[in-house]
Amino acid sequence: MALIVQKYGGTSVGSVERIKNVARRVAKWQRAGHQLVVVVSAMSGETNRLIALAKEVQPNPDPRELDVVASTGEQVTIGLTAMALKELGLKAKSYTGPQVHVLTDSAFTKARILEIDERKIRADLNDGYIVVVAGFQGVDEFGNITTLGRGGSDTSAVALAAALKADECMIFTDVDGVYTTDPRIVPEARRLHTVTFEEMLEMASLGSKVLQIRSVEFAGKYNVRLRVLSSLTDPDLPIEQEANSGTLITYEGDKAMAMEKAVVSGIAFSRDEAKITLTRVPDRPGIAYQILGPIAEANIDVDMIVQNVSVDGYTDFSFTVHRNEYAKAMDVLNSKVKAHIGAREIVGDPRICKVSVVGIGMRSHVGIASLMFRTLAEEGINIQMIATSEIKISVVVDDKYMELAVRALHRAFGLEHAPA
Repeated sequence: MALIVQKYGGTSVGSVERIKNVARRVAKWQRAGHQLVVVVSAMSGETNRLIALAKEVQPNPDPRELDVVASTGEQVTIGLTAMALKELGLKAKSYTGPQVHVLTDSAFTKARILEIDERKIRADLNDGYIVVVAGFQGVDEFGNITTLGRGGSDTSAVALAAALKADECMIFTDVDGVYTTDPRIVPEARRLHTVTFEEMLEMASLGSKVLQIRSVEFAGKYNVRLRVLSSLTDPDLPIEQEANSGTLITYEGDKAMAMEKAVVSGIAFSRDEAKITLTRVPDRPGIAYQILGPIAEANIDVDMIVQNVSVDGYTDFSFTVHRNEYAKAMDVLNSKVKAHIGAREIVGDPRICKVSVVGIGMRSHVGIASLMFRTLAEEGINIQMIATSEIKISVVVDDKYMELAVRALHRAFGLEHAPA
């Protein structure tokens, strides 16, 4: 008997019929002798609807009250899921995040989990119940309802799996695993049977929408065995077949990794990028902090950073931010930074994208960067910025070249073929 956490996203519970299918799938696993904790999102589109309602009342909603509103979508889904399980003759209980005491900090709309009291869940499991928990939400030390940010149900599921020391956390979604790149751009993209936490973390941070980045961080930190698989398959699929489907996310040293030894595992990309350059900035100690300090105080995340070579005591300083925060970042720089540091001008470009080559094999193989740059050059694609780590190389290019770059790199690294 194993303790398994299963998470179902908005598409997976997007209708009553799909919720009934989820119940059939969960029932199959429990009847096979396993203990089940089921984490569900709001029905597809519901969170957007709730946020839109809030904005009709208050154009810039108060974060605390917005969390109160946004968290109600999952409360509907847990109740319906528990009912569907009971209709199949099974014992089930639903809980909100606060009811099982998912304790978070007080950063409304993007709270972080601090701890989980798993005793109530464990007692129910031992009494033969299937426990259905609302994803995406928790409670702070003052009793306020909090939410974990978009995609936060993934983090809820992984955090519960860590607290319960579950044998596996299964993320059921509308795709059947992690691919070498987006199949909508490259039809030849191949599903990966395994991928390391490090690679998945890079892919998630670089634009892959399969898993929320914080859920991958959590899984890696607490060594949670994580699998991504499809909820759109037959819910009565044999357990042995389902248990080995999708993509297993694991450690580099895991025996499963021996099955795939590709140098490069995938091509990741992000359209939601913007670049900002401050020109003729005095090249002196502390200048980077004087530029990025106010950006950090405005709670804006910075990604790639490039400082040019100093000429006559001046330099150009460039960095990228999420496109949704571009206008806010430009306002901060123009109002608080430009005159203070004596920059000549601030130039912004919201029409860029980031394309990345990811793979743990890059640690032990040379020539990856050379092949990447040559491939882009042959396609006439200019590289504006470059960033590297042990297992990834990222470049910023004009967003009109994104799909061309992804297809060319996928082909250049032979990712359509399984490794020998």
